[in-house]
Amino acid sequence: MLRLMWEFFKAGLFAVGGGMATIPFLQEMGEKYGYFTSEELLDMIAVSESTPGAIGINMATYAGIKAHGPIGGILATLSLVTGPIIIILIIARMIQAFKNSKTVKDAFSTLRPATAGLILGAMSMVLIITLLNPEAYAATGSLLSLLRPIPIILFGVFTLILFKFKKLSPIWIILAGAGLGIVLGL
Repeated sequence: MLRLMWEFFKAGLFAVGGGMATIPFLQEMGEKYGYFTSEELLDMIAVSESTPGAIGINMATYAGIKAHGPIGGILATLSLVTGPIIIILIIARMIQAFKNSKTVKDAFSTLRPATAGLILGAMSMVLIITLLNPEAYAATGSLLSLLRPIPIILFGVFTLILFKFKKLSPIWIILAGAGLGIVLGL
């Protein structure tokens, strides 16, 4: 339980860029400690994205419950938010003194691309797990078996819909995805 708390404390402290930036930390936790599989991580992301609240907190709660039950969920969530709370308190005290600092501005100008890289890396992992089937490829050696055609088609359709109808609420995409999954038995 202490390991779970420590891992979520680190994720909260270093996952700069929001909830999606916690995904690499979660992936490492799953691989290193077996708290959850890659498939379960995708489920966590789906649940977290389709429920109210911050994705990082939702994922910490879900992963904590998965690993250690309700107490694990509470402790993982508290551990995740503790680091950022400490940092915000420190920054709030110092912001006035350093708001015009070139060093602070320089740090933020390079922090943004690093954050974008973390988020892109997390998104890449989600895309690979969702759209590709490396186990089938390893078993058959066929490049076609690597691809998951229905998820690829759905990804393309939903992406086009989001680009075409920019004001469309993500709720409709989530509901459509869940509905199609039920109907198609995916």
